[in-house]
Amino acid sequence: MLMAGGCHILLPKFEAKLVVESIDQHSVTSLITVPAMIADLISFYRTKHISVGSKSVKKVLNGAGGLSSGLIKNAIEIFPRAKLLSAYGMTEACSSLTFMTLYDPARESCIQHSYANSSNLLHKPDGICVGKPAPHIEIRIAGDDSSCIGRILTRGPHLMLGYWGQMPSNNSSPTDECWLDTGDIGHIDDCGNIWLVGRMKGRIKSGGENVYPEEVEAVLLQHPGISTSVVIGLPDSRLTEMVVACIRLNDNWQWTDSSSNHPVNKNEHCLSSSVLQNFCRAKDLTGFKIPKKFVVWKNQFPMTTTGKLRRDQVRAELMSYRQLPPSRL
Repeated sequence: MLMAGGCHILLPKFEAKLVVESIDQHSVTSLITVPAMIADLISFYRTKHISVGSKSVKKVLNGAGGLSSGLIKNAIEIFPRAKLLSAYGMTEACSSLTFMTLYDPARESCIQHSYANSSNLLHKPDGICVGKPAPHIEIRIAGDDSSCIGRILTRGPHLMLGYWGQMPSNNSSPTDECWLDTGDIGHIDDCGNIWLVGRMKGRIKSGGENVYPEEVEAVLLQHPGISTSVVIGLPDSRLTEMVVACIRLNDNWQWTDSSSNHPVNKNEHCLSSSVLQNFCRAKDLTGFKIPKKFVVWKNQFPMTTTGKLRRDQVRAELMSYRQLPPSRL
């Protein structure tokens, strides 16, 4: 935008009302968002009973997490003239590494059809598709020969020289020279698309098997009763770590496990641990990845100032509870 001589509208922090006012006032043509921001904008427009947002918006670039098919559909309705793009990257690599077009109004008929009929196009059991690398960016997968899944490495002129005050490591192997480890796990398909499986840092080791929270969360979010979910691993004497899912329910859905004292309303749909575990099985989620416990989370999940999930804080809050009551958080 700077190179093109574009005007930037800078806000002190993200608030949906302030963003919408700024879009209208300055005829904003391009937005950069994260999933939580998209969700808040959609909610704001819906609350105000506004079916279509500003027609000045021509491009929405989403990063820091994949968009569900529901968010994509609603974002298209709110910004019908905007090209909706997804990006994957990191600050150490001067932002975006890969890009993918989620919706293009110029090709509305074919793209809208594909998303309307395939919610699994972006979220598969083997990861989330984040598109192809940008020009001059190299990406490769480092893993053992028995699996195509491994650490995502990148190199090219987009990389930083190093962290401030940190001496270069002398322990890196020649094969890793000039390659930056993103800390993400994924694979590359036959078409050259990058698929994210999860973060190495957030990996759960349960019963000797690797569980990536993002994969389980993508399955849970397909249930109509769940608005958001966070999957973490808690210490377990038998499994080393137990897979636990923290969930927030949609309106008119109620948690009905035996420990819940809330009476069931006939106008509400009901969810329980067994219902969600059966749902995961029906979605072909491998048995050891299915959460052993569920916690109904009443408040918003903790986020950074840029809208990224604080998974470590969720885990810390759960660790403070010796037992896992289903609806106390």
